[in-house]
Amino acid sequence: MTQLLPSALTRAIDELGRLPGVGARTAERYAYFLLRADTHTTSKLASAISELHSGVRTCPITFALIDSDQEVSPLYADNGRNKKLVAVVEEPLDIVALERTGQFHGTYHVLGGAISPIDGIGPEQLHIPELIGRLQDDEVEEVIIATNASVEGESTALFLQRHINESGNDVKISRLARGIPVGVDLEYADQITLTHALEGRRFL
Repeated sequence: MTQLLPSALTRAIDELGRLPGVGARTAERYAYFLLRADTHTTSKLASAISELHSGVRTCPITFALIDSDQEVSPLYADNGRNKKLVAVVEEPLDIVALERTGQFHGTYHVLGGAISPIDGIGPEQLHIPELIGRLQDDEVEEVIIATNASVEGESTALFLQRHINESGNDVKISRLARGIPVGVDLEYADQITLTHALEGRRFL
């Protein structure tokens, strides 16, 4: 069969197509955009990707992503942050979402995922023992479980709650409130969202 595209372009399309959420047509558009861009643009992108692994490491305490030359997360090292308040999230990028609110001034703990037997992820694959150790080391007073509102996130939250209670640490455990998103009619809300909205209702 006659080759329709240059092999270098085809390889770029194939590799871009491996990215999550990028289909064949999107990969083609990305590759063609890069081909038409000047070499300075493509060189910067190639450099950023090639330095990704060497320039990023994981904080040994919070498991957040940090620069390779940093010892611990800047948020954890910041004396202005309350180490007695810990928000537990699934992935490092969840920290970015919470920080954008400007309302949280504690520290974080990244689990590294959520319990999902189908995907072969159990509690032993998550950074739960390290969290339990922090409860005592930092004299934590409250843990906010900020896992996702999914079946896996809910299962992980329940496991964490039980595990923390059984650890013997005198810690308050809270959960991010769930409710109806602004602009969504009740008839379009799923059952889990409605259940959490009822449980998290407040008096006026």
